[in-house]
Amino acid sequence: MSVNMTKGQAISLEKRGGGSLTQVRMGLGWQAAPRRGLFGSRTREIDLDASAVLFADKQPVDVVFFRHLVSDDGSVKHTGDNLVGGVGQGGDDEAILVDLERVPVHIDQIVFTVNSFTGQTFQEVQNAFCRIVDETNGQELARYTLDGGGNYTAQIMAKVHRVGSGWQMTALGNTEKGRTFQDLMTLIV
Repeated sequence: MSVNMTKGQAISLEKRGGGSLTQVRMGLGWQAAPRRGLFGSRTREIDLDASAVLFADKQPVDVVFFRHLVSDDGSVKHTGDNLVGGVGQGGDDEAILVDLERVPVHIDQIVFTVNSFTGQTFQEVQNAFCRIVDETNGQELARYTLDGGGNYTAQIMAKVHRVGSGWQMTALGNTEKGRTFQDLMTLIV
């Protein structure tokens, strides 16, 4: 059973019935919103990019994105760049896999961002979401809808962070301007 998260909401990444999740997938999906024009409605291709910034004691130490698909320690992997988004299938257009057991102990949080690389605003995006999935069985645990459709080009969407000996996910949903994760670095922590 999936939880529909709201901005600021946190969920534990402990399995129901005990035990910790070992591998999770942060999925990102979207569609281009149709625009009405002189000759009917049409859509433009929109290139959203998912990134994961790994932090140790509030300092960025590594990043996984479309030009660096695997973290230096191998615990976080990007599945590849999707340049156009979905066609209404509801699945993940981009995904970042996190092997929680392999994340080095000094990494205390992983922040996930989404940016419009081609510069279109989220007014031109529809059905955008991020979700966390138990990668061992494919069960969706939580979903955060990237709504708002505002005049921004980026979102600091969620973070996975250590709480005691386990992990927790918090939906952030902070809207910003920026075409890449680098544009957001002073805003993330």
